[in-house]
Amino acid sequence: MKLTGTFIEHFTDIEDPRIHNHNYRHKLSDIFVITILATICGADGWVEIERFGLAKEEWFSSFLELPNGIPSHDTFGRIFSLLNPKLFEDSFISWIRSLSMDMTREIIALDGKSVRGSGSKVNNTAALHLVSAWASKNRMMLGQVKTADHSNEITAIPKLLDLIDVKGGIVTIDAMGCQTKIAKKIISQGADYVLSLKDNQPTLHEDVAAIFAKAETIQYKKILHRRKIEKIRDHGRIEKRRYTLLSARDPLLFELRWPGLRGLGKIEITRTINKQITRSTRYFISSLQYEDIDDFMRAVRQHWNIEINLHWSLDVSFKEDHCQINNGHAPENLALIRRIALNLLKQEKTLKNGITCKRKNAGWDHKYLLKVLQADSHLK
Repeated sequence: MKLTGTFIEHFTDIEDPRIHNHNYRHKLSDIFVITILATICGADGWVEIERFGLAKEEWFSSFLELPNGIPSHDTFGRIFSLLNPKLFEDSFISWIRSLSMDMTREIIALDGKSVRGSGSKVNNTAALHLVSAWASKNRMMLGQVKTADHSNEITAIPKLLDLIDVKGGIVTIDAMGCQTKIAKKIISQGADYVLSLKDNQPTLHEDVAAIFAKAETIQYKKILHRRKIEKIRDHGRIEKRRYTLLSARDPLLFELRWPGLRGLGKIEITRTINKQITRSTRYFISSLQYEDIDDFMRAVRQHWNIEINLHWSLDVSFKEDHCQINNGHAPENLALIRRIALNLLKQEKTLKNGITCKRKNAGWDHKYLLKVLQADSHLK
């Protein structure tokens, strides 16, 4: 099997964290390749990665050097605990930037996730928390930034935006990221934004709610706006969503001073389950104009793709929250390994099955594994 022309080429120049001498028993490039291939094929920790390597040693020796055979699980763990995650992430970003993804009106969702098992009471260390960017249409994780916890996502989001290319897209963030500096940064990078409002911004939330209340008292007469309704029926659940997007620059309404602000959004949801009716209302601020109601609807719907396609897949298919690896930089590096694997598995579309099945099939079938490794070729 040849690895030339695959994503792996972007990771071959990572600085080796071991003491510089000529007595390495195992090449860093071999360790990386075995780890990423094992993770694609269903291995979820160092012992399983070692077992995968031993089971496939003859096959690996056909394209890797393996001067001393397959490394032990202790070696895998030690190397990734020492490896500088910043250098690893730089290589990941280099790979993503090499891809020709169409970002025109792409929904780019930013959200945080904790790797729950990575915390240690013995070592008094908190669980790893990562803020990630997910491209909904392209089905790719674009980048991630480590932060102390959920409350520090505000400082992590600008750093993440510095790493990724959002030009032409629509960035969506939950209420935690509804900050003027973040809105300004998104606009400066040539993208639009749809930011959710909640009680963590009480004044802004109240102001937007008051604007809609005022508009409704005059039945939106002479107010620049668009409205659309969608109905969803799914497994006994009936949901009606009414979307409203009005101009934030309408002369009949007072002006909110936010960078690039052009639209105010509202969603009224009526949900019926077993004849029980619940109602909820959500508000948003956006750089979209009121005519862009369809883009607003897509942005709100697809923001949750990061939960389903990224976070849920990592927890269910990769068992991320159950992984208790917590030495050094290993949690952060292994988290990125999982996301590389998930990106490739999402891009491989010949097998019409879920991620768990794809992982198993890659372990059973070397030809299919090669398809996964080359799954990003349509983006080059």
